[in-house]
Amino acid sequence: MSTITLDEALDRAGAGRYQRRLIGVFGLVWAADAMQVLAVGFTAASIAASFGLTVPEALQTGSVFFLGMLFGAIGFGRLADRIGRRTVLITTVACDALFGILSIFAPDFTILLVLRFLTGMAVGGTLPVDYAMMSEFLPAKNRGRWLVLLEGFWAIGTLVVALTAWIASTAGIADAWRVIFAVTALPALAGIGMRVLIPDSPIYLLRAGRGEEAREVLNRMLAVNGRTELADDEEIALPPASPRTGLFSPDLRRRSITILSIWFLVSVAYYGVFTWMPARLAGEGFGFVRGYGFLVLMALAQLPGYALAAYGVETWGRKPTLIGFCLLSAFGCLLFVAAFNALLIASSLMIMSFALLGTWGALYAYTPELFPTRSRATGMGAAGAMARLGGLLAPSLMGYVVAHGFGLTVGIFAGLLLIAAIAGMTMTTETRDASLA
Repeated sequence: MSTITLDEALDRAGAGRYQRRLIGVFGLVWAADAMQVLAVGFTAASIAASFGLTVPEALQTGSVFFLGMLFGAIGFGRLADRIGRRTVLITTVACDALFGILSIFAPDFTILLVLRFLTGMAVGGTLPVDYAMMSEFLPAKNRGRWLVLLEGFWAIGTLVVALTAWIASTAGIADAWRVIFAVTALPALAGIGMRVLIPDSPIYLLRAGRGEEAREVLNRMLAVNGRTELADDEEIALPPASPRTGLFSPDLRRRSITILSIWFLVSVAYYGVFTWMPARLAGEGFGFVRGYGFLVLMALAQLPGYALAAYGVETWGRKPTLIGFCLLSAFGCLLFVAAFNALLIASSLMIMSFALLGTWGALYAYTPELFPTRSRATGMGAAGAMARLGGLLAPSLMGYVVAHGFGLTVGIFAGLLLIAAIAGMTMTTETRDASLA
């Protein structure tokens, strides 16, 4: 009888057809979640027109959506560490599709708020578990690049919702927000059946004492990737004991506080810009920088940001890539503040779009590797909760737009991103090529 470690088995399987199938399923729903989140900014003007509201009042749909995401991220993340990733994912994606579809038919603003809260809970539960699960199917040498690739589907979702809003606006469709919500719900609906086909990860199954199931999953992965399956006399060694450690236990406290703070700071800046910017550009804009067409260009600028982040996390490491993108994001915000013509404004917005999404790519590659398996979904849920808290506070901070001007508020975001970069410099852990505990 010979023994093989889980890392050795994952290395033997490599990152091939099996992982491509996984990322196709996870990516589909990730894009759908991006569309649900960013629909806040793209639907505000239309919702206001439908129900006789001001745009700030219509943006309450975003506030309740982020509140739902906050509760969903905390609750479902902990649940996934206790009962398994697969069950939680199927439940959250089904709820995402259900409440997303019901939002299309909301007869009044009150019911719409309730449905957006419930949709937000489902999306908030999906996001952290997605990443915890995908990371556990990947060998260490490929994990960072593939996790950033998964995050890249966020840009695809952004592009789709921007194009939908542009087409609906050009066509003069009444209640265009219903069309946008319909498009955002379709990928989640398609993803329900696909999620049923995904098993729990081998490391979770081993930790849960379900060794035979873990072996079956690994053999399936090996076979699909064209590798030699585990021999009958090869036993999978249980990874070193990893108790369910609290995020703020002595071993994890500093790490948790720092990374969660970065999530909060980045999210305030990101949601502050991308929740209000669509409504602003779709209206008066800044010279030629106006309309949904330019928003589509901003969405396209996100794709190379992810590509560079995918390269950086494997070549330079998670920590320096995160710090670099935070600094570049802050530069984009400062350029916006200093811009004195439409060309500079356009350049600053493209830099912000490129760099902020690269920042998210680095964060999503780095964060799940900082927590042990039995606390990973909880850690990602806490990170998601901090992001949603940032999303809740961002509209309030943007209230300064009216009183003090848009530029000042974006300048505040630059300061928050600089603080995030400094916090990243204090991190003592680099997880490139590291095994999952």
